[in-house]
Parts: sequence; C-alpha cells; structure tokens
Amino acid sequence: MKTLNKYTYLLIGLVVTALLVVFAIVPRFEKQAFDTDRVENISEGLTPTTSLTNEENNEENQNKPLKPEIIQIEKSEIDKLLINNSAEDDIEGYKSYLLIGSDERDENSSESRGFVEGQRADVIIIGLIDETESKHYLLSIPRDTLIVNPCTENLERINGSYSENKCGNNAENLAAAVKNLTGIKVDHFASFNFEGFENIINSFNGIEICVDSAQKEGYSFELQKGCQVVTGSTALNWIVSRNTEVLVGEKILDENGEDASEWKKMDGVSDLSRNERQQYVILQLLKRLNDFESLKDLNSFINALEDSFIIDENLTLSSAINILWNFRNIDFSSINKVSIPTSPYELEDGRQILIISENFSTYAKRIGLINS
Repeated sequence: MKTLNKYTYLLIGLVVTALLVVFAIVPRFEKQAFDTDRVENISEGLTPTTSLTNEENNEENQNKPLKPEIIQIEKSEIDKLLINNSAEDDIEGYKSYLLIGSDERDENSSESRGFVEGQRADVIIIGLIDETESKHYLLSIPRDTLIVNPCTENLERINGSYSENKCGNNAENLAAAVKNLTGIKVDHFASFNFEGFENIINSFNGIEICVDSAQKEGYSFELQKGCQVVTGSTALNWIVSRNTEVLVGEKILDENGEDASEWKKMDGVSDLSRNERQQYVILQLLKRLNDFESLKDLNSFINALEDSFIIDENLTLSSAINILWNFRNIDFSSINKVSIPTSPYELEDGRQILIISENFSTYAKRIGLINS
C-alpha cells in the first residue's frame, strides 16, 4: 500500500511538473472562432437560424462593434458603381491566408497615431500559396473599397465589415466580403493591431526600408534617401501615412539644429501606395526568416510574440510555424504583389472611396492567378 501511494504521488508530481512546463513554455496565443461554413453562408446572404453561442459572444464582444459608416448614393448609381463587385469564378488550387491589420490601438501604441475606440481593418492582405506550381501571391484589398455588407446589406467601405454582428464575428464577416469580391475562400486568418505590429518588428530589432528620396510626415517619421533599419513605430507610421512629404533639395538645419528644409507633399499617395508599403514590409519580415538556423530557434521566437497577434482556432501553432519555416526556401522576388483593381470616387460630401474597376475573375486571369 505504501509502495502504491509512493508511485501515485510520483505520478501526480510528474503530471503537475509537466503542466507547469506547458504553461511556462508553450505560448498561450489568443485564438478566435473561424467557421468556414458560416463564412460561406454570410457571403450568400443567408440569415443565421441560431445566435452565436454565449462563449463566442463573450469572446467577440471584447472588441466593441463600430457604428456603421453611412454612405448614401442614389440607387441607380449604386448599380453602376458595384457592377464589378461579384466575382464570376471561384479561385481554387491555393491555400489562402487572410492577414488583417486593424487600427485598434491603446495608450501603448505609437503616440503619433493617437487613440481611437473600436477597430477597422486598416490592412487587408490575402496570401495565396500554390504548392504544386510554386506560385505565390500577395493580394491587397484597399480599405476604402466600396461594398455592400453581405450580412447587414449596408453600403460601406470594406474595412467596416470587420465587425461582429448577428451573422458572425469580425474575421468571418470580412472573409465573407472577400469571398464575394474575389471568389477566394479564406482557409485561415491572422490579425494584429498597431501595437502588435510594432512588437513584431521590434522583435526582429527593426527592418530595413529603402526609399528613393527623403520622406517624412510631421513628427511621426522621417526616412533618409537610401536604406536604413527602422523601429516598429517608424515602419508603422510609414505604411499608414496619407500625408507623406518629400525633401526638396538638400537637408538644412538652422542655428538651433531645427529642420529648415523645404518639403512638399508626395504625389500619388493613396490607398494603393499604402498597399505597396504594406506588402513591402511583409516581404521584409519574411526575408528575416532566413536569420533562423533551426526550426527550434523560430519556435522560440514565435513564443515570445504570443501577445502580438490572434490566429484562427483551426490553425495550430505548429502548423503556422511550419508554414513560416517553409517560406525560407522561397525566392521572394518571385512573389506576385498585386492589388484588386480600383478607381477613385468622390461622394457628394467630399469623402473619398474606391470602386472596383474590373471584375476580379477577369483580373485574376489576366495576371495568371487562374488559367484563362
């Protein structure tokens, strides 16, 4: 009996020790529900017959739903503007990963960006991987793209669809909007906010950004002509900047060491140029994967970032790490960087939005994403 008790206590001790090790070493990444069947139903405009579970509601309501932005356009004009908003074909043969960068921030986020309540999708990028033909795409969808929300039927920018409602959670609703526009069924998603974005870059000790001319926006960032390694805060402010200025002539300092140079607003700064910067930074981060000598090193690095992003509940951490590890063998210059085709449109009140200018299925054939 004493022997039995001894082994029983030993077993209990081993179990407790194992649990302590798990909780100390294995990262407790925040996960979020992502039901692909629900996404499909939302995209088809099917009203759910049951409400979200209490567990899902509690989790999703941590992110305050935003008051929908009201966009009013004459009905006859809407039909013309949205003529290209429904993809004619489904995109198949790729694994798809939806990367969402929200503008949610708090007091710890970059000071120059300020504090806002709620969240919208400031970055919407779909990674498409075709392992059979080694074709890879980074597809950006500008945040100001005009859509009809498949759940609420509100006319809004696509970034507003990243919100929880009766149909699904924020990621599910955004994925449904993406499905309607592109024909791409999202397999997995990962999301991060401003603070998480900065943390990821700072964990790499910064990333290199190269520009053709000196650039700045107020006091939020300044980049010199050429290449430089910058912090997460500078990288963030650069990719979200809408009022970038370029240096005219040489840099001049007055007797107090203050900048007395002439700066002018950069031409062509838009959602499209922001998309290019976002894709540029993502590729710079992917290139840094080559810094890791082993899968164990990469795993340890990811562990340290457990508070920086959220992944969907269907994507295991080990699978995500293996996907990243396999990116080390990719020729990054061969990744196709594309953006859904849009054209600018000004509302009567002066607000700017983007209209899809070519059906995505036609565009996908033209760029080789699907066979014509």
